[in-house]
Amino acid sequence: MTLSPDTIAALPKVLLHDHLDGGLRPATMIELAAEVGHELPATNPDELGRWFVDAADSGTLVRYLETFEHTVAVMQTEEALHRVAKEAVLDLATDGVVYAEQRYAPEQHLRRGLSLQQVVDAVHAGIADGVAQAAEEGMRIEVGTLLSALRQADNADEIAELTLANRDAGTVGFDIAGPEDGFPPSRQLSAFRMLREANMPYTVHAGEAAGVESVWEALQVCGALRLGHGVRIIEDIEVETVEDGLDATFGQVAAWVLDRQIPLEVCPCSNLQTGIAPTIAMHPVSTLRDLGFAVTINTDNRLMSGTSMTHEMQLLTGEAGWDLDDLEEATLQAAWNAFAPYHVKQAIVTDQIIPGFEAARG
Repeated sequence: MTLSPDTIAALPKVLLHDHLDGGLRPATMIELAAEVGHELPATNPDELGRWFVDAADSGTLVRYLETFEHTVAVMQTEEALHRVAKEAVLDLATDGVVYAEQRYAPEQHLRRGLSLQQVVDAVHAGIADGVAQAAEEGMRIEVGTLLSALRQADNADEIAELTLANRDAGTVGFDIAGPEDGFPPSRQLSAFRMLREANMPYTVHAGEAAGVESVWEALQVCGALRLGHGVRIIEDIEVETVEDGLDATFGQVAAWVLDRQIPLEVCPCSNLQTGIAPTIAMHPVSTLRDLGFAVTINTDNRLMSGTSMTHEMQLLTGEAGWDLDDLEEATLQAAWNAFAPYHVKQAIVTDQIIPGFEAARG
């Protein structure tokens, strides 16, 4: 069946990989920048939005990450963090997202004197207000946070402790982000050990800029439960198209990921910008799906990629041949692999995802 834009927009969606500092509204950025005296590349919302997409569309992760200097610069007060978090929730709920994990690095928001805990408190308060307003507007969304440590810094132990201190206040997991090349996650082993011993789940950015070796390290050295991106696992697979489908030979790392159904937090539009593939049709996500990998679909940074969950799904159906069953499978994979408690996931699947896709089938 052909999926109309309205059908896709109405689908229930689950988002596991979305950066808070990568999803600001351009108009909000302009107002916040004026308050703190930060100069932006443009002062018109439409022009600023286009600037971020163009600047991020460089083909390298390093250049992509440079755009965050502008968003982080305006997220240095409790009021700004609260506003950005609240608006993120409302934007996601409007997009049909029923469960989201918002990740951010608290240590990036200390320039104006906030403590790490004040940063977390402001974000959680904004999220709570966003969830409440969404409910008033008839939209049901559950949101947790992932606290990210930066690969290029040496504060992972402190961020891991912060994660554990806030596990009952809205933080559902831990992440490590930043430039992959030259900054392996194994530099932060003590943080991962602390989290694992405290039964706190975590994901690791791997298989985006760095290749299969980064996936192996994230899983076998660091013990990640999910892979942030992970799409370069395709480099450990020899794939041949045959008459009845695909014939594949798996390397040891790819076989491990497949056999254990380790979730891949795939971000198609973002991956095009950082050079993973030239088009959505050529993106490895479809091959990985066909081979049985636990693929989920995500936005990464909605501002930098000019995207939304609806947009990602529209591209996959329009350019890569995905159908409603494919979208539902990816959505269920994301829901069951969320870091939320089991009863929360079960309710989302039973009450929102399955009925939502049944409604789309008419």
